[in-house]
Amino acid sequence: MKKKTSVLIKKKIKKFNKKINIPGDKSCSIRAVLVASQCIGVSKIKNLLESEDVMDCVKALKLLGVKIIKKNNIFKIFGNGLNSFKVKKKLTKIYIGNSGTSARLLSGLLSTFPSKFYLYGDKSMNKRDFTRVTEPLENIGAFFYPNNKRTLPITIEGTSMPLAQTHFEKKGSAQIKSLILLSALSTPGTTTVVEEKISRNHTELLLKKINADIKIKKMKGRNLITLKGQKNLFSFNYTVFSDPSSAAFLIALALLTPGSKLTIHNVLCNETRIFYLKILKKINANIKIKNLKKISGELVGSITVSASKLKPIIISKDVGKLIDELPILFIIASLTNGVSRFKNIGDLKHKESNRILETKKVLDQAGIKSRVNANSMIIYGKNKINAKNKSILVQTKGDHRICMSSMILSLATGIKTKINNFETVNTSFPEFSSIIKNIGGKIAIK
Repeated sequence: MKKKTSVLIKKKIKKFNKKINIPGDKSCSIRAVLVASQCIGVSKIKNLLESEDVMDCVKALKLLGVKIIKKNNIFKIFGNGLNSFKVKKKLTKIYIGNSGTSARLLSGLLSTFPSKFYLYGDKSMNKRDFTRVTEPLENIGAFFYPNNKRTLPITIEGTSMPLAQTHFEKKGSAQIKSLILLSALSTPGTTTVVEEKISRNHTELLLKKINADIKIKKMKGRNLITLKGQKNLFSFNYTVFSDPSSAAFLIALALLTPGSKLTIHNVLCNETRIFYLKILKKINANIKIKNLKKISGELVGSITVSASKLKPIIISKDVGKLIDELPILFIIASLTNGVSRFKNIGDLKHKESNRILETKKVLDQAGIKSRVNANSMIIYGKNKINAKNKSILVQTKGDHRICMSSMILSLATGIKTKINNFETVNTSFPEFSSIIKNIGGKIAIK
């Protein structure tokens, strides 16, 4: 059982000027180990994020017979090719913790392996919608039990005769797109994904790097992705660079703390991951990206941000490009004079918590007015908050981004805040608290 921790913040952070590094990207880490498991030979991955989510994915692969060892900060994945998992039982039980990415993408690989697998996660993960996995994979021939089950735990029975399909991805979900592409690796014929809402493309870039038979045709407002399956893939070397979604919280703190400046080195600057920065620049944020270079198809650079007088935020489209950054954007909006409006954000209800309602609970306690419904949020922001006689208690269970966003709000305003269930931050950003302390934040962990 995980040790429960809480965090107490009593003081506003003082201005700072720091240069820091943050851990590797979670999305790329999970994709790298999953793809490596299907390659022939030993793949070497540097700077893999060692968060709970990624390590649960590694444990799942080991349970499926994939040899994985760590030496000198390099993870070696000993792959035996497509559909090379080794199972000893008729039903293999696989625990994926809080990692929706691992559960969904791994299901893509399991869907073409002729065996039964029982997938289950922690309490938070077991409440999240899984129909976005079952629907496309049932179309290729996989079965899920019990019938019409919408959440984990669930049993998946892979098929030995998967059928190539044309899939229409309308949610702007990189996870749905990726699980389809991973299932397509072992599917005869050509699988097509019509990506009607553009989302993260780490899976496509990695598959291109290892010479999978994948083609991407850019069209107006959408992409046409085709992948020809059953081509042998071979081992690769890969470096995971710093997570821009984790950097988002520290960027927000620098923007909201007068006189502050922060530089974060070696950050993944993939076009599908820095929409958050583009939104911030539109509202007058002083942000610069320097030293850009392309490595394994991914852009990497240094991000420098200085405290800025911001304008209200208006977001109504391309939400899939910043779905993970929306909670911290809500905090920025709440501390910016004027009315900020967020539309088409309904997918936040299907994350680790209902992030729309959980954010409103935090803002209500801070005395910041907001209005929400199932698909939108309006925040009436103000840049001067009287912290006296105010306190915030955050009791959200299993949502790392609500925990980190709440800490940024407290450090930026000085509102006394207690955040329970803070151990969940270890799923994505184990070093978060130590980095906050490094740049001057006064926090107590119990």
